[in-house]
Amino acid sequence: MSAEDKIKNAAQDLKGKAEEVIGKITNDDSKVAEGKADQTAAKAKGTVEDVKDAFKK
Repeated sequence: MSAEDKIKNAAQDLKGKAEEVIGKITNDDSKVAEGKADQTAAKAKGTVEDVKDAFKK
């Protein structure tokens, strides 16, 4: 996984965490769900890239 990809995934994860917190503060369940979805997507991308890297070795 390239450094650029790691940074993008980390940014997406942080964005998701922020959305989740804002959603909890404002009682906006859709914002909480959106934040969790962003976090899950970032983790999934990271996992896929880790698997790709394992096969390159």
